[in-house]
Amino acid sequence: MEIETLPWQKEAKCLQAEPDTFFPEKGGSTREAKRICAQCTVRAECLEYALANDERFGIWGGLSERERRKLKRLAS
Repeated sequence: MEIETLPWQKEAKCLQAEPDTFFPEKGGSTREAKRICAQCTVRAECLEYALANDERFGIWGGLSERERRKLKRLAS
């Protein structure tokens, strides 16, 4: 089974990093993932995808799960 990728995902900086960086254990640091996201040209697309698909785990578009929930609440 092949996983479909979206066009913007090919440009994502996270592809060059360890996946664990973006899915830290509870209480783990998100600093490195956010640093990588800050330099990414498709950060906005990534965040939009995470919000639209209700991604509940990991760092997406430079935001943690908690930060995405807060953003969704503020947008409501």
